[in-house]
Amino acid sequence: MLLEKLLDGVLRINTPLGPRLMRPSFAQRVYLLWIFRNFHTLPAAVLSRGQQRRIDRMCRKNGFFSQFTRVGWEDFALLGTLEQRPQSAEDFSSGAGRSQVEASVPSFIADARRQP
Repeated sequence: MLLEKLLDGVLRINTPLGPRLMRPSFAQRVYLLWIFRNFHTLPAAVLSRGQQRRIDRMCRKNGFFSQFTRVGWEDFALLGTLEQRPQSAEDFSSGAGRSQVEASVPSFIADARRQP
């Protein structure tokens, strides 16, 4: 499974418009495997600013592809799921992201408790 994720893994990003898939490069897949090593799903708010900026650059550079190219989610080797696309650094530093942090932490804790 780890080899499959390294060779052809995708990142699922849950956005307000619905889930999107991103196909990162090999080096980016290694980085994302490290970020998602303990959790399958993470809210963007728990990532450091550097991690958020890096994932945001990945999204801009790689873009998203349609989930309809294959039959279902189970056909993809998911590296992890990021809840909400990270905001730009300007939005986060201005305090606009503070309410999102406060709103996403309780749901993150609830999801972590439900995971086996």
